[in-house]
Amino acid sequence: MPISRNKKYILAFNEISASDTPLVGGKNSSLGEMFRRLSRAGILVPDGFAVTAHAYRIFIARARVRQRIEAVLRGVDGKNVKKLQESGKIIRRLIIDASLPRDIEADIRKAYRKLSKGDSSLDVAVRSSATAEDLPDASFAGQQETFLNVRGEGELLQSVKKAYASLFTDRAISYRIDKGFSKKDIALSVGVQKMVRSDLASSGIMFTLDTESGFPDVIVISSTYGLGENIVQGKVTPDQFIVFKKTLLTHGKYAILSRELGSKQLRLRYEEGGGTVNTKVSKKERQNFSLRESEVILLARHGMTIERHYKRPMDMEWAKDGHDGKLYIVQARPETVHQGKLKQELIHYRLRSRGEVIVKGKSVGEKIATGKARVIKSIAGMRSFKKGEVLVTKITDPDWEPVMKEAGAIVTDQGGRTSHAAIVARELNMPAVVGTRNGSIKIKTGKEVTVSCAEGETGFVYKGKLPFTRTVVKLNKVPKIKTKVMLILGEPDAAFQHSFLPVSGVGLARIEFILSDKVQAHPLALINYHRLKDAELKKKIDTLTVGYEDKKEYYIAKLSEGVARIAAAFYPREVIVRFSDFKSNEYANLLGGNLFERGEENPMLGWRGASRYYNPIFEKAFALECRALKIVREEMGLSNVKVMAPFTRTTKEASLVLERMKANGISRGKNGLEVYMMVEIPSNVILMEEFAKYFDGFSIGSNDLTQLTLGLDRDSEIVSDVGDERNEAVLSFMKEAVAKSKKLGIPIGICGQAPSDFPEVTKALVGAGITSISVNPDKAVETILSISRWEKRH
Repeated sequence: MPISRNKKYILAFNEISASDTPLVGGKNSSLGEMFRRLSRAGILVPDGFAVTAHAYRIFIARARVRQRIEAVLRGVDGKNVKKLQESGKIIRRLIIDASLPRDIEADIRKAYRKLSKGDSSLDVAVRSSATAEDLPDASFAGQQETFLNVRGEGELLQSVKKAYASLFTDRAISYRIDKGFSKKDIALSVGVQKMVRSDLASSGIMFTLDTESGFPDVIVISSTYGLGENIVQGKVTPDQFIVFKKTLLTHGKYAILSRELGSKQLRLRYEEGGGTVNTKVSKKERQNFSLRESEVILLARHGMTIERHYKRPMDMEWAKDGHDGKLYIVQARPETVHQGKLKQELIHYRLRSRGEVIVKGKSVGEKIATGKARVIKSIAGMRSFKKGEVLVTKITDPDWEPVMKEAGAIVTDQGGRTSHAAIVARELNMPAVVGTRNGSIKIKTGKEVTVSCAEGETGFVYKGKLPFTRTVVKLNKVPKIKTKVMLILGEPDAAFQHSFLPVSGVGLARIEFILSDKVQAHPLALINYHRLKDAELKKKIDTLTVGYEDKKEYYIAKLSEGVARIAAAFYPREVIVRFSDFKSNEYANLLGGNLFERGEENPMLGWRGASRYYNPIFEKAFALECRALKIVREEMGLSNVKVMAPFTRTTKEASLVLERMKANGISRGKNGLEVYMMVEIPSNVILMEEFAKYFDGFSIGSNDLTQLTLGLDRDSEIVSDVGDERNEAVLSFMKEAVAKSKKLGIPIGICGQAPSDFPEVTKALVGAGITSISVNPDKAVETILSISRWEKRH
């Protein structure tokens, strides 16, 4: 009589489906599901088998250790670190010293021989798979152990017992107590899976959403050389790629929004005779990406396929085999921080003032926290930690979780956004700054610090306790209005977070921030790199442009990625991107800029905006801007991008700008491209009917229009009190511009500072019939509410 599935000790992957979590745990049920269902979709999952939870229960019963385990755990609450450590150690020793029942041992040997097909030293991964893991509110990620490059039956049997014992590591016991699983029947299944030889290639982690904001339309891939445990443990800073799903899925466009080169200083490799060892990665390899672009896209496609199959956001581990060059999925579990949570409200943290930066790294959590720092060098120092302190350490692993859950924030020297510290911080809903390199040295125990993860992808640790605000926006309370409210954005890193605001798009995407923060070098210094005579300057450019032999390609890549991230965040809502509008003194501040910029008495009125684009000195730099925008619209498929020319003094300049655009591959009307003009000079208003022959829309730049209407230098502090957008002459020009645009049937908005600062300006322009109002993100909801009240009255 055949044994029922519930009583089997072994189930092969081809016998397992997603509903088998009670038998083989979440990890193994997912592997079986993918192995059976998704191979036809081209997704490769290494074969293997599961030692079932039933086998674990039989082992515990026959070894007569259950009552002893329960007795040891009695009274353990997870807060007494010393008792927790002592209890875990006793239980693990009980399990390791016990013998596997002969029938279980025989079945494991038999399954291994079948999997190995005669190779008695087949290398396998032995992974723990708890029956309660991967539930909606409990990931159990990293709670139990994984053993790599296990060879031979003897090592396999010992690794199975080690996996059983890892159900009682300090962090696993503490985690189950916190999640309310401590008194439930948690059993452990063990997955045995053929190894992928990623020690000879690369491996990593993939999420089907943005792990910080929960933005659902991207795939985030982390990659490093060698086996993937280094990423999970935070021992390396990996390469990171962000891929936009929508245009990849619908148009087959290769929309890689971001490529970030990690240090990848270590490679986890096979050790002779079994096990693994870390070796250093050469400088040359570190300066190259660990995945090709085509591999990034293939992984993204796999991620979307797996997400569609499971109908939820997913967290996956992947590996590239160094022998066959193929990409494999070796784990997949539900993402447990953001999945299934509709954005009912937005919570914004904002520093009221900034202070001295101690260290910076990768931000996790989009929050701000303050507290006394506690630097802990090793697990032995955990007993000194006090609730609410900022935990500062070199690196964390699951053994640190009993104190991590007591922390107000976390700071680590090592790791990226998929490291252990980052994963736990998200689950605990606290900010973390990871990969600071030297935080545990520069931050001192007992000193008050502010941990800010609310300023984009870079997280900062400031000296002292800084004031900050926490604003909650209830999205279901925001009314619908007729006037479009859009955003003014410059920082791509914050775009995903701001995408949840109930706005119509981006009325002004400023690329100056991308140039100063992401590019950092003057475009002409990059174009003329080989002609530069300053050795020190060339060295700085080399450091900045690691991975790019052609320095022009670096400029194009950084600019296109920055714009694309904003465009993808709001797709298909319109995003109006203004061509560069740095003044000569601002361009001079870029690396190498002093070689190509002439000093001007008043840069505000000098060589800026449209006059640069057709000038022989700068036209090659403008060509790079056009190339970057063409990549965004045509190669990435982000057709929601429109472009805007700033500071266009005459219709002749308007014509020249369009000519230069066309010569550089982006023409007004081609593939639906619309071109807007900033209205910021009195001539723009006076000759609006003539300018309208060259442009599809207008946007009032109230800052410069105020400057030129009142004849003042808005950079001058002496006359700063004169510059007021509410001035009757300025308002008159704005209203005239709106009236003329309405008559011409051309859309017109405003993207200056005035609507953010002065509600009366907004009301006046709404009353005049303006098409859209663009404001800073922190003013968006306030502006919508204000317009709604005005529209109801009028």
